[in-house]
Amino acid sequence: MREPRIAIVTGANNGIGFETAIGMAKAGYHTVLACRSEAKGQTAMADMKKRVPDGQFTLLLLDLSDFDSVRSFAAAFREQFDHLDVLINNAGVLDYSGRKAGNGYELQLMTNHLGHMLLTSLLLDMMPDMRESRIVSLSSVAHRGAKIHFDDIHCEHVEGVAAYSQSKLACLLFGDELDKKLRAAGREILSLSVHPGGSDSGLFDDMSRMQYYLMKIIAPLITHSNASAAQPALHAALSPNVKGGDYYGPQGFKELRGKVGPAERDASAKDPAAARRLWEVSEELIGEKFRL
Repeated sequence: MREPRIAIVTGANNGIGFETAIGMAKAGYHTVLACRSEAKGQTAMADMKKRVPDGQFTLLLLDLSDFDSVRSFAAAFREQFDHLDVLINNAGVLDYSGRKAGNGYELQLMTNHLGHMLLTSLLLDMMPDMRESRIVSLSSVAHRGAKIHFDDIHCEHVEGVAAYSQSKLACLLFGDELDKKLRAAGREILSLSVHPGGSDSGLFDDMSRMQYYLMKIIAPLITHSNASAAQPALHAALSPNVKGGDYYGPQGFKELRGKVGPAERDASAKDPAAARRLWEVSEELIGEKFRL
């Protein structure tokens, strides 16, 4: 494997992303922190250096809800590095307000799925063609019972958590479909998916105040630490005992906490026709073909 090994963790300034970046640095990776906020990213990087004094970190700005920002990040990464070993598509938002991204797309679909798909497309050619090269997509137990609203992809006519659940189902379908395409192309790079279980990772911050405080009361009953929640992604990124298309998560009650192992896909995540259609629709929304 090339040295130094390089990893990108999106949304690395807090929560699960922060702990995932710590884990990658401890494993010897020069870890690129892909963050929206310069100030929050710098603070996180300073804390990481205290936790991993010999770790190597680089902060690059990335707003996944803005395709121009995604392209600028990819260009900046290429200027500083000549290869990429692991891409962990961790960043995510949960928002009940129906907010839109700057281009009018539903914010959660844009941030959680489409921005990551474009980022992966722009950087895939930098990854050595070997099974140690990994793309890890973060889904959620919230994908259960979800569907892709192909006739209402921006969820103009759905309520509650349906838009978030759609975005996390999209992450899982994308991870699986990407691995199928890599295998069909004869590539060795692995695409895997994970979910963190229950974690107070900062997603609650985008809720209303009433929802926020309710979740803070419930959270201790259904969550584990961010460090524990990062373990599925670290397992997928680092373990020699994984294969492309695997899906990992906690093994405890309802997969909300516990040690890492194979996770259960909802029936909606086992539909190859939906995965292919989502890929095509996503390419249209991104405005370019995926660079496989």
